[in-house]
Amino acid sequence: MKMQRWILPCTLLWLTCAAGVAFAAVDEVKVDTGKLKGVASGGVVAFKGIPYAAPPTGENRWRAPQPVTVWKGVRAADAYSADCMQLPFPSDAAPLGTKPNEDCLYLNVWTPAKRAGKLPVMVWFYGGGFVNGGSSPAVYDGTHFAERGVVFVSFNYRLGRFGFFAHPALTKENPAGPLGNYAHLDEIAALQWVRRNISGFGGNPGKVTIFGESAGGGSVLTMMTSPMSRGLFQQAIVESGGGRSGLFPGRRLSEGTKERPSAESIGVLFAEKAGIKGEDAAALAALRALPAEKVVAGLNMATMGTPTYAGPMIDGKIVTESPEEAFAEGHAMNVPLIAGANSNDIGFSFARSMDDLFAPFGANGDKARAAYNPDKSENFRAIGTLVAADRMMIEPARFLVKTMSAAGQRAYEYRFSYVAASMRKQWKGAPHATEIPFVFDTVAAKYGKDLAPEDEATAKAAIAYWVAFAKTGDPNGEGRPKWPAYDAAHDILLDFTLDGPVAGPDPWKARLDLTEAVAGKH
Repeated sequence: MKMQRWILPCTLLWLTCAAGVAFAAVDEVKVDTGKLKGVASGGVVAFKGIPYAAPPTGENRWRAPQPVTVWKGVRAADAYSADCMQLPFPSDAAPLGTKPNEDCLYLNVWTPAKRAGKLPVMVWFYGGGFVNGGSSPAVYDGTHFAERGVVFVSFNYRLGRFGFFAHPALTKENPAGPLGNYAHLDEIAALQWVRRNISGFGGNPGKVTIFGESAGGGSVLTMMTSPMSRGLFQQAIVESGGGRSGLFPGRRLSEGTKERPSAESIGVLFAEKAGIKGEDAAALAALRALPAEKVVAGLNMATMGTPTYAGPMIDGKIVTESPEEAFAEGHAMNVPLIAGANSNDIGFSFARSMDDLFAPFGANGDKARAAYNPDKSENFRAIGTLVAADRMMIEPARFLVKTMSAAGQRAYEYRFSYVAASMRKQWKGAPHATEIPFVFDTVAAKYGKDLAPEDEATAKAAIAYWVAFAKTGDPNGEGRPKWPAYDAAHDILLDFTLDGPVAGPDPWKARLDLTEAVAGKH
């Protein structure tokens, strides 16, 4: 493999050394609920398992996050807490490092052991379809961000029916709300904790970048468009998080149709299947008394299409409209943005033939066939995957940066096409979520003995762009190919290729324009 000059030495670390600067040790920190003792290693201090809300159990199940009880003495912050209750997904790209539990509202902080001044903050939102995931996977370790001068935060948010649930009894209990999207309330509570406490770890609460992948990217979009999260961050990165309607949120809390029942009616169906009838306080008490395993009831990424799970919803207070509507109408937070997707990203096609596949393109059907199937393949399933990925992840990323750019904000589009050396015989492109260990520079944890030098070089480049963006709102910096801000006239993105990052006009513009035309009809 030809290695390009953009590759930086893998041993480069962020340095804060300066003559006359006094450094402050941060292995012990006081937050608003007590003192914490972290674990120092290699110039970084990690604080794990910090409660940012009370356990969402018992009477707190399906309630907004409640305050943490103040503790006395110094609390050891030396291990991850349990990830949120779920049925783990066997083929998850980021296997959990803990056993799930309903008591899970904890976060983790990595910060330089020695630092001067207030550092930029990055807050990670994990993916997993809102039914799986957690902050404990090894590939989500924040060490390498801290090495480069960033205070890094990860946290857990409720999943599945714990995170997204509506029922008439809940509405009667709390008619003023907020209701339904408890996972998003957790995310807001974590960001509020950061605003109150991150200065103690050396972080600047006025320089926070939120970023996430898949459902985590979708959560970032929710934070950008929710009235309840205004002012809690200043920059955002969306990795394969969609952006068009039809992904998340999927339905309304109390208003439904035959084709799309309300979240409340789905909650009633779940309750009835659990043997609980009625819409009064007794029914709600019985629902809150269900063992956690019976609330999970087999739900994970393989079964999330079940009719007894509502998923993220438009509740009227936390989520008032879809991200697409918010961006199109100028309601989203106007902050610097990075958005992109992977070259072989996720998408679901239910077409049964080529004609079925291209019918939605209407009068542009022949153009779409030429753009997506120039070789006239008969494999409509393979072509359908391309169409579906463009519709679900790739064109929506362009929509986000295009819309933000038109509003006068700096926005940057990427495509991640790099495939780890050991996987090139199996993968024709970069699958969904495979950019994460490169962005985190945790490729050694992901690929182990199969790790190749070019994998490490791509990771060094990726994390450098992300960190530069966190520090300045601009991902560029000396020693890396220039990443131009997006503008519709030139349609330039940065592609992470096998030969390094390359900026240029999007080669998929023709097909994405056709997908955009279809999306604009809905």
